Amino acid sequence: MSKPPEILTFGCRLNTYESEVMRGHAAGLDDVIIVNTCAVTAEAERQARQAIRRAHRDRPDARIVVTGCAAQIDPARWEALPGVARVLGNREKLEAASWTPAALGEGRAVSDIMAATETVPHLVTEFAGRTRAFVEVQQGCDHRCTFCIIPFGRGPSRSVPVGAVVEQVRALVASGYREVVLTGVDITSWGGDLPGQPALGQLCRRLLVLVPELERLRLSSVDPVEIDEDLWRLLESERRFMPYLHLSLQAGSDMVLKRMKRRHLVADVVGVIERARACRPDLGIGADVIAGFPTESDALFDETLAFVRGQALPYLHVFPYSERPGTPAAKMPAVPVPLRRERAARLRAAGQDAARAYHAGLLGRTLNVLLETATSGHSEEFAPVRLAEGAAEAGRIVAVRATAVDENGLVAEIL
Repeated sequence: MSKPPEILTFGCRLNTYESEVMRGHAAGLDDVIIVNTCAVTAEAERQARQAIRRAHRDRPDARIVVTGCAAQIDPARWEALPGVARVLGNREKLEAASWTPAALGEGRAVSDIMAATETVPHLVTEFAGRTRAFVEVQQGCDHRCTFCIIPFGRGPSRSVPVGAVVEQVRALVASGYREVVLTGVDITSWGGDLPGQPALGQLCRRLLVLVPELERLRLSSVDPVEIDEDLWRLLESERRFMPYLHLSLQAGSDMVLKRMKRRHLVADVVGVIERARACRPDLGIGADVIAGFPTESDALFDETLAFVRGQALPYLHVFPYSERPGTPAAKMPAVPVPLRRERAARLRAAGQDAARAYHAGLLGRTLNVLLETATSGHSEEFAPVRLAEGAAEAGRIVAVRATAVDENGLVAEIL
């Protein structure tokens, strides 16, 4: 009996989207395991290596194909692992020709990602086991933050044209998806390489007009200094544009931000948060934060901690700093690893305090929740919600009243 390809996905939402593209291309292959790697941290790479070793141990006859950012950056390292039959680059993994039975025996196929000049649109109609769909609108990054290796795994910034994005969203809505998340490596740079250089807000506005049956549109992580005026107008007045921002913050200290070579300062982020909350007072806000960046003293860390507490950011993604070979930050004076972890824990605790307070502010309110299981899902503000009793079909949007706060989010009753 044939075994359909198994896909193990690590890292970002863009990888999730690309895994579904590969699922379609590889559908006719038998006994294949695809590992879509991430290179953001050493931990992400460690987990992928561990998964490969486990897969080879459990299914020694299966052919393992490794791809994703870590494979793009250092293909030889992954090719050497037991059981790995092929390593594919980030461009090659999305090409149907890479997934023929004959191609599986051809070994490594990793081209120069820095030479990529366009993003080929793909049509995905299903995300296995998910009720929220991701749509790639952009690839690559032209910035060079000192801690980040991802531009060397993804190449230069390039945009998916409006027509292709609209076609993809229409297909997903026709398949029953009620919410779409626009994703990429640096989505606020979308449009810079297209005729007329449109901004991301224009794409969102046109999507909502051209696909009126789309119920919910959400953005993945955005750069605080690249939120354009169309996005602000949508946030303020368009109910189908979700009241949630996830900011690529990284630090709450101007000195650390400068050493990271970020393009914003703390005052810029404060302005964004204040404006966003003025547009939608119940807005949910998330942020990525790195703990223990090289040269981060106790005083500089305290600035970030104070910023996180002062801005009451409920949905933090905190990462202890991870050296990435080949990046400028890897050569800077390091903070001891145990101290990085300790600082990360303190930031997470601050985020948990902010989340509890934010969720308490939603008590008694009517929330529209996209159910991801029969009894749980997320509100428009991205608050996690669990039904106190009863159940409904996953994939539905239900109106609930928030009645209690627990350690995981909100508890609610269906109206």
